[in-house]
Amino acid sequence: MNNKTLRLTESAIMLALGFILSLLKIIDMPFGGSVTVFSMLPVIIIAYRYRTAWGLLVGFTASLLQMLSGLKNLTYGTSAGAVIAIVLLDYVVAFTAMGLGGIFRGRIKDQGVSIAAGALAACIVRYICHTVVGCTVWAGVSIPTSDGLLYSLIYNAAYMIPETVITVVGAYFAGKIFTLADSQIKPVPMSGAAAKNMAAAVPAALGVVVAFVFIFAMVQTEDGFDISAIAQTDIFDWLAPVIVLITGIAVSIIIKSCVSKENKA
Repeated sequence: MNNKTLRLTESAIMLALGFILSLLKIIDMPFGGSVTVFSMLPVIIIAYRYRTAWGLLVGFTASLLQMLSGLKNLTYGTSAGAVIAIVLLDYVVAFTAMGLGGIFRGRIKDQGVSIAAGALAACIVRYICHTVVGCTVWAGVSIPTSDGLLYSLIYNAAYMIPETVITVVGAYFAGKIFTLADSQIKPVPMSGAAAKNMAAAVPAALGVVVAFVFIFAMVQTEDGFDISAIAQTDIFDWLAPVIVLITGIAVSIIIKSCVSKENKA
């Protein structure tokens, strides 16, 4: 398979995977926006592998898929200008930004940190786009006209903060485990101890991310998020995040302990 065919095949597979993952919603906000299971990560990986220009093209294609799945939202536009703004900011620019996943490739030596930084940049651009269209187009529709900017900042942060955490952590581990910059994706060559140490970190990282999403869900309202809502949560609501967090850390400690014993043996 030549490089062009491989690139097209990988991009098509990652586009499909990203779209499917976008349907797996952990949190679904009432006026648009959701927290998904790593739905941004496939395109970000493609952007890292094949550079920004190709990444932006794939991101643009992903934005069209997202727009097609959310065509109903366009009917809420109060004017032709509003519809154009929704198309451009809520979809085209917001999701094309996933193509920024590789902007730090070659600039940051550590591959995990490099792709994680690119993922963070993509999420920030997407958040800005949703916030801008929220306080302009959606003001008076699903967002109050007064204090529209503040409301939009809070509302969009309610899903973009956990979405960003999930995406950045996933990008970091993808970059640490796989050779994303090579012609073929393979596991990063590691010594046995290094590989086991990396494996030991995964359960704890997943535990922290999942617990964070659980806790963030507790403070979400129809208006965005309200940190004071934590004081009103039942003690039993904390069981799930605490159990997930403790389990993840415990598994990591066990694996780390086993690795240390093997190294001493």
